[in-house]
Amino acid sequence: MKEAILAIDQGTTSSRAIIYDADGKMVCSAQQEFNQIYPRPGWVEHDPEEIWRTVLYTVQSVVNEASQKGYVPISCGITNQRETTIIWDKKTGEPVYNAIVWQDRRTADICQKLKAEALEEAVTKTTGLLLDPYFSATKIAWVLDNVSGARERANRGELAFGTVDSFLIWRLTCGQVHACDATNASRTALYDIGKGKWSEEMLQIFDVPSSLLPKVKDCVANYGNIALDHCGIDIPIRGVAGDQQAASIGQSCFRPGDLKSTFGTGSFLLVNTGDELLRSKHRLLGTIAYQIDGRITYALEGSILSAGSTIQWVRDGLGLIKNASECETLASSIPDTSGVVLVPAFVGLGAPHWKSEAKGALLGLSRGSGKEQIVRAALESVVYQTFDLVQALAQDGVDVLAIRVDGGMVRNNWLLQFLSDILSVPVERPVNIESTAIGAAGLAMMGIGLRRGLNELSDIRKIDQQFCPQMDDDLRQKFLEQWQTAMKQVLAAV
Repeated sequence: MKEAILAIDQGTTSSRAIIYDADGKMVCSAQQEFNQIYPRPGWVEHDPEEIWRTVLYTVQSVVNEASQKGYVPISCGITNQRETTIIWDKKTGEPVYNAIVWQDRRTADICQKLKAEALEEAVTKTTGLLLDPYFSATKIAWVLDNVSGARERANRGELAFGTVDSFLIWRLTCGQVHACDATNASRTALYDIGKGKWSEEMLQIFDVPSSLLPKVKDCVANYGNIALDHCGIDIPIRGVAGDQQAASIGQSCFRPGDLKSTFGTGSFLLVNTGDELLRSKHRLLGTIAYQIDGRITYALEGSILSAGSTIQWVRDGLGLIKNASECETLASSIPDTSGVVLVPAFVGLGAPHWKSEAKGALLGLSRGSGKEQIVRAALESVVYQTFDLVQALAQDGVDVLAIRVDGGMVRNNWLLQFLSDILSVPVERPVNIESTAIGAAGLAMMGIGLRRGLNELSDIRKIDQQFCPQMDDDLRQKFLEQWQTAMKQVLAAV
């Protein structure tokens, strides 16, 4: 049997498992979607048991298929949707409530109350984050205060909290390991990213008992083994990172200034800042890019809350398309949107605005507006939001010379050309656009010595195509002015 690597990629809308060979080439994969639960406007939940079932099914599927092809996984890497919050019973492993998803806005009032108490500066100084429902801390507090008996059980040390990586590690190891990696810890608003430990001050501010918390480890570390009961073989878990950090690793962003942007359900731009934790003056996030051998590498991040989910809305909410693949043809069939602009603040606005109460808007409609204009406006909205992030980076002193892209949306050539035109920089698409999974696999390779360091992961990344700016500057400026006008209207309504 040939040695292989298992990557578990637990995302916002589906769970995937992929087997890679020792050179980083895909052997087989399996993917399964799961339900999105919307109990009230602005609330987004997942069933943790359904997450677990889809992960277990996909892992079992690829392990069996790989075995038939002569491969056996000798290490596992996990990457996951970040900030999503699960609390479960330490004895039974049973969740006390649904997973509260990173998109969920139910704790906006808690965040406003803490802002009114002038606590945001302390939160940002310690965690690199802002006071926003996006992060885990207020979600934990909400569960403890709204699920009957939960806070009392937590105070007695009976409950465990985790982001999705922690929950999966717990389940995969049959409750033997309660841990997370530093990148996921850095997204909770409870972790001191300068000191590399849970913050007593943040635990007090958000009223979270320390007994809930997982042990924080390096991205390359011993996270226990996938139990024999799950798929018939004992597989060491040796690499873990949150999805955006894993994508950054998969894109070989190992030097200060290296930048990637992942276009999935949301869109997330990360730029490596090395050993230095930059303090953004324009509401970007300071975060941990990765932690290896106890050494932290930092990043600045800009978070767009609605990207691929905007296209899902066009497909499922409006019924304008049957498949996301239709977007490219429709967008390229017209020279512009005829003034139609979509601001997709379906779950508020992320960076650099951070307005959780903002509402989406479709502006500039006329009788001649059709699905082509609306679909193109949806795609353009992702690009314009990325432009806003790049502008914020520039104001923080980070010059963007090129952008590495990945995620499901980047199959769309029209989108990437428009992105290059609006940003006025080259855009690089890799052969393997699923950089998140390959990043997790790379960490798992390092964990068993198949790669001796990050630099040895760089040979896995291959460029498929580069897109260079072609748009006339006057036209570019016209498009940006339309977007900025629309954004002013949306922000004025908050």
